[in-house]
Amino acid sequence: MHLQNDSTNYKFCPHCSGALEQRLIKQTEPMRLVCIKCDFIFYLDPKLAVGTIIVNKENHILLIRRAIEPGYGKWVFPGGYVDRGEEVIAAAIREAREECGLKVQIERLVNIYSYAGSAPVIIVYETSVIEGQLACDDEGLEVRFFPPSEIPWDNLAFKSTREALHEFLKI
Repeated sequence: MHLQNDSTNYKFCPHCSGALEQRLIKQTEPMRLVCIKCDFIFYLDPKLAVGTIIVNKENHILLIRRAIEPGYGKWVFPGGYVDRGEEVIAAAIREAREECGLKVQIERLVNIYSYAGSAPVIIVYETSVIEGQLACDDEGLEVRFFPPSEIPWDNLAFKSTREALHEFLKI
């Protein structure tokens, strides 16, 4: 049996501060962290993220060159983590506004991406621009629209970015 990813980062129970140990709760599930004092099961859940493929009237795609790790200096579409209690679509719209200054409208779901051994689950939407002024926040070095033929495929930050753009463009 395998243990949930990132489990070695946690040593103490968030409820009673007791030590956590690895236990097999169910045969069909991975090993879990369980408190030796109060039996609290510490589930390590995936982290939900959203991405927006923003298309302008010329059918060009907006990409941001990252000013943060991971992927510093590489290109990605706007996106980020969903806050607890936030609606997924609202998070996608918020991330687009924060990262590139544009208010967008969700057109359709492109797909959902997840990878073995990786915590994030990424929901990617196709969006169109409603209004706003193109700008970069502190997470970006540069923001611009690319014609599909000029997307910097060899300099994209994440596997999900590449896969979502391929699916969106039907490559």
